[in-house]
Amino acid sequence: MRTPFEVAVERHGSTVLRVCRAVLGPGPDAEDAWSETFLAALRAWPDLDEDTNVEAWLVRVAHRRAVDVVRARERRAVPTDEPPEPPSSPDVADGDEYGLWEAVAALPERQRLAVAYHYLGGLPHAETAALIGGGADAVRRAAADGVKSLRRTYRAAERTKGASR
Repeated sequence: MRTPFEVAVERHGSTVLRVCRAVLGPGPDAEDAWSETFLAALRAWPDLDEDTNVEAWLVRVAHRRAVDVVRARERRAVPTDEPPEPPSSPDVADGDEYGLWEAVAALPERQRLAVAYHYLGGLPHAETAALIGGGADAVRRAAADGVKSLRRTYRAAERTKGASR
C-alpha cells in the first residue's frame, strides 16, 4: 500500500469504532475490538492490494474481531461473590448523548448488524449480506426495519419529553 497505515487509522478509525460499538455496545469490549482490528490490519497492511477498499476491508476485520469478543463473552466465567459493575454510561464526548448505542443495541440482531455495517460502516448491502448471511434484498429490508424502529424510538422519546414539560 502506498498510503501510510497511520493515515488509514485517522481516516477510518471512527467508522471502525462505530461498527464495534454497534455490534458490542459502548465500553471496553468495543474499544478492545477496535484495537485488535487495527493490530490485525497492521500485520496485513504490507500485503494489501493497491485497489482494496480499505474502509470496507477494515469493517470486515472489525466484524471478525467483534464476533471473537462475543464468543469470548460466552466462555467467560461470571463472578458470583460480587455484583457486576453497572455499565458505564457513555459521555457526550463519545457522541451518545441521545442514547443511540443503547437504542441500536436493543434492535434484533439481524437489524442491528445490518444498520451497523451499512449505515455506520458504509458497506453496500451486498457486502453486508456476505458478512451476516442472506441476500442483499433481505439485508436492505433488515436495515430499513432497523432504521424505522430507531425512528419510532426517538419519536416516542420526543413525545415523552414534550409531555413532561
